[in-house]
Amino acid sequence: MTRERLISLDVFRGLTILLMTIVNNPGDWGNVYPPLLHAEWHGCTLTDLVFPFFVFIMGVAVPLAMPDKIYDQTTFNKILVRSLRMFCLGIFFNFFGKIQLLGLEGIPLLIGRLAITIAVGYALMGSFNSKVKNILAFSILFIYLFLAYSGIEAYHDVRLPGVLQRIAIVYFVVSLLYLKTSQKTQIITGAVLLLGYWALMTLIPVPGVGFANLEKGTNLAAWLDSVLLKGHMYRGTVTWDPEGILSTIPSIVNGIIGLLIGQILMREISKTQKATKIAIAGIALIIAGLLWNIVFPINKSIWTSSYVLYTTGLAATFLSILYYVIDIADYKKGFKPFLIWGVNPMIVFFTSQIIPQALVMIEFQNPHNPEEKINLLSYLYGFGIAPFFSNPMTASLAGALVYVCIWTFILWIFYKNKLIFKV
Repeated sequence: MTRERLISLDVFRGLTILLMTIVNNPGDWGNVYPPLLHAEWHGCTLTDLVFPFFVFIMGVAVPLAMPDKIYDQTTFNKILVRSLRMFCLGIFFNFFGKIQLLGLEGIPLLIGRLAITIAVGYALMGSFNSKVKNILAFSILFIYLFLAYSGIEAYHDVRLPGVLQRIAIVYFVVSLLYLKTSQKTQIITGAVLLLGYWALMTLIPVPGVGFANLEKGTNLAAWLDSVLLKGHMYRGTVTWDPEGILSTIPSIVNGIIGLLIGQILMREISKTQKATKIAIAGIALIIAGLLWNIVFPINKSIWTSSYVLYTTGLAATFLSILYYVIDIADYKKGFKPFLIWGVNPMIVFFTSQIIPQALVMIEFQNPHNPEEKINLLSYLYGFGIAPFFSNPMTASLAGALVYVCIWTFILWIFYKNKLIFKV
């Protein structure tokens, strides 16, 4: 069967990663419009849609990438290695700022870190035969774990979970579910995971606390993170990680629902029927999520079951609209910028978070205040963008949009030269 390339899905992916770049790179973290910040705890902002949308899109893409649904050892190895490569790319973000080299500091250290970044990026996104990919992925993972638990001071608190790490786990599980099970089994699996997670979080007493709860730092997911990820969690948290162990379970269902939507797109029915079915499913999921929210609040940090249904419902509804406009009505005008973001997400994922860390390492005397030092990122924003805006929140957003424009130009060059970076 010929692979079907859905422009609407690429555009959806592009819009999502573009939004991710905006919310992750404000000019000033102290002045950000509320929709561009995560909800403090319960609730859902525009920013809280980015991650679940990615997982959903990944799920949709699975059947489109494997239309023949053939499972053998070769296919399993490809899925495993791709998952490991994504997992290792994600962990590297957390290591970059902690890399130490022979006592180097400042620019020499930055050059060394960037050299390692290029080497790791090539090892995990380069085109090699399956055996080499296996060796490189497992070797890099081993090095990460060794450094994290070696007792070396620089790495004793390096974070291990993360966005790409969770996406990698979900991709592995969802791909195997697609190849090895029926749609009925996939639906049952998703329902069991959501109901099981709800039961664990609301019925099981938390050790050391004595009762089940959904509060920050004292819930069951936080307890498990504090036991298994002690010292290796998100900065600023003591007992939990927003991409922790237990909350990864319901996130798998975002991928499963995406997988089910992807299989609708594979059916031998009219495109209009596909769009209608996806839209109906999306609206039903939104309603189900809002109803479950009454007893199990929508919460991104602990990835509640209501959050899964609500966000996948929004994702499915939005995809149905894009699918109708782009793939049915054949209206593609104005979508090209998002398309070039959508076909090359991995290079943005890998480097867009490295660049700001690198710019922060470049320090020099502040020309406007010789008594203090300033890093290059702060200088570019503080003197090149912020002075043009009276509203600090607008200035902060402008800083993010400038970064987006730079990336759009880079991705346009890649697109024109047919350069696509994959794991």
